Amino acid sequence: MKTLIKNCSIISMVSPEEIFRTGQIEIEGDTVTYAGTVRNTLQTFDRIIDGKGMVAIPGLINCHTHASMSLFRGYGDDLPLMKWLNERIWPVEEKLTGEDVYWGAALSIAEMLRSGTTAFADMYFFMDDVARAVEEAGIKADLSFGLVSSGDDWEGSIENCRRFYNSWNGKADGRITVSLGPHAPYTCVPEFLAMVKGLADELGAKVHMHIAETLDEINRIKDKYDKTPVEYVEDTGLFEGEVIAAHCVHLTGKDMEIMNNSRVTAVHNPHSNMKLASGIAPVDKMREKGINVALGTDSSCSNNNLDMIAEMKAAALLQKVGTMDAVALPAYEALNMATVNGARALGREGQTGRIKAGMKADIVLVDMDRFHLYPQHDLVSNVVYAAGGGDVAYTIVNGKVLVEKGELVSLDREKIFYEVDRSLKRLLGR
Repeated sequence: MKTLIKNCSIISMVSPEEIFRTGQIEIEGDTVTYAGTVRNTLQTFDRIIDGKGMVAIPGLINCHTHASMSLFRGYGDDLPLMKWLNERIWPVEEKLTGEDVYWGAALSIAEMLRSGTTAFADMYFFMDDVARAVEEAGIKADLSFGLVSSGDDWEGSIENCRRFYNSWNGKADGRITVSLGPHAPYTCVPEFLAMVKGLADELGAKVHMHIAETLDEINRIKDKYDKTPVEYVEDTGLFEGEVIAAHCVHLTGKDMEIMNNSRVTAVHNPHSNMKLASGIAPVDKMREKGINVALGTDSSCSNNNLDMIAEMKAAALLQKVGTMDAVALPAYEALNMATVNGARALGREGQTGRIKAGMKADIVLVDMDRFHLYPQHDLVSNVVYAAGGGDVAYTIVNGKVLVEKGELVSLDREKIFYEVDRSLKRLLGR
């Protein structure tokens, strides 16, 4: 299958200078074969997409979410994190079934594809059902079971993760990868994290974990272990492998040195951190230290959506007001966090995150023919500061069109809504 996207603008993310006002993208199978200025070609294409009035950007990568929690969007808003978890979320989560989780994941995947996300990192439970939703939808995902040490059957939890890894890692034509998901320092004791590290070493798997999200977490770990959460996790040896560290809001200078000297990606979740009053992550300081910083939405019940374009704007603006520096986190760097840095976090660097020959064809076309996107002095600024997920016209993953002219191709919107409503009736009695 050969596809030509013609007449489009291109933000390649190869470098700030490589932006084409009018260009074309050629795709063969799942791979970009050419991206650049308009050229004459003798090739015959099976499909031609007219990108006039659109800008192509690499597919956006959501590096931290809990997809199936879309079932609880708007349920328990305006509460602090621990009260929200203890009184609203955790009690209803105990009633979830795999089928509920499947349809919650399907709802989130539909939302992410429709708003330009082509890959995401997820942590939850009933993850076989999430993997099934990912496989059927055509999106890419890094999946992990959320793990805590409060139960007695640690060996059973570790064995379940081994089984899940062996069942799903590399499946769906490589679109699915599997990580290990110890929930957080305050829910996982050192002995349990040692077991997680042992399995990570055995499998060569990444670790996906919440770290330094709230002051409550900082105080708990300080009181119990006389360490920061970053120091605590480092002492378990987990940072010897690749780690996706979600939030990283409250960090010391030493914490950042540890992260920079390790294989840790910090995932900034600006909307969630603002909504739950967790604080402002020191993104600019982390970037100055050389830490890879990516972007995530967290779940849609602490955000309340999965729109990565909106997340880029929030990240940039939050750093500016947090540092009182208008040049902090420029638009291009925010887009870089959502593409290039996200690809690195998910172990897909060199495969996706940029639009260039040899890379997988994970491409989003944003319709710029909108009042709020005129005039177009700076395409990157327009995308980051003025656009939204609703402006996405096409989402392409591995060369396959999954959103066309704003409509989902691979998912049934009405079926998803019906099944989500059915789950909520059982879970919440309404």
